[in-house]
Amino acid sequence: MSVTNNYSAKRVAVVTGGANGIGAAISKTLVVQDYQVMIADRDADTGKAFADSINATFFQVDLSEKSACKELIEATVDQLGSVDILVNNAGFQHISPLVEFPEDVWNNMMNVMLNAPFLLTKYAWPHMQKNQWGRIINMASIHSLVASANKSAYVTAKHGLIGLTKAAALEGGANGITVNAISPASVRSALVEKQLAAQAKANNISENEVLEQILLKNSSVKRLIEPQEVADLVLMLCSENSKSITGSNLTIDGGWTAQ
Repeated sequence: MSVTNNYSAKRVAVVTGGANGIGAAISKTLVVQDYQVMIADRDADTGKAFADSINATFFQVDLSEKSACKELIEATVDQLGSVDILVNNAGFQHISPLVEFPEDVWNNMMNVMLNAPFLLTKYAWPHMQKNQWGRIINMASIHSLVASANKSAYVTAKHGLIGLTKAAALEGGANGITVNAISPASVRSALVEKQLAAQAKANNISENEVLEQILLKNSSVKRLIEPQEVADLVLMLCSENSKSITGSNLTIDGGWTAQ
């Protein structure tokens, strides 16, 4: 594990998976708005370079390892003084029929996308409780509300994350801690680009057909969501104006779940 630090005595946000895609947009948006950001990511070279470019702090971490979750929170407190905001954004996708789904991949996905958010919340909680202020934002997915074939692990993890969000919200209210989830549909990112290729292979169709027939099929707004749209909602949930919003699962889905 390694830490690169740029210290500032401001509200401190931890963003997992914070060097790419949605996470990068969130990290940059928070820095621009004067938050001190700890970017946690597996990719040391990309993560450090990105953190340096936006004047953030970087911590290399593999969230599939239980001990790494505690190390991340401890490093953040040690380097930046506290943990005020936790954005559980790290995740990945694997597409496979259920009967062929690799068990080791299933376990890894549960560790990164469900166990890690629980552990990070647990370890960050005392610091937020001490300050009587905290914001926990869990990056879920449209698949926290609906299911898709060949995505059993992802759908399971995201549904579970909503349960964690609601339970934690009930415990946090008396301590000024809000806990919410954001559930976007398909966001323009490397993750979605990989899904296009995997879904094309699994369904024996072109990537354009995957976009039209699968990813955007149920959306009334026929376009990919931009990462900045998600980042702007995260920023709102971090503000004082959102102090009564907790236990919510906020969708950015182009009308998908309105049907």
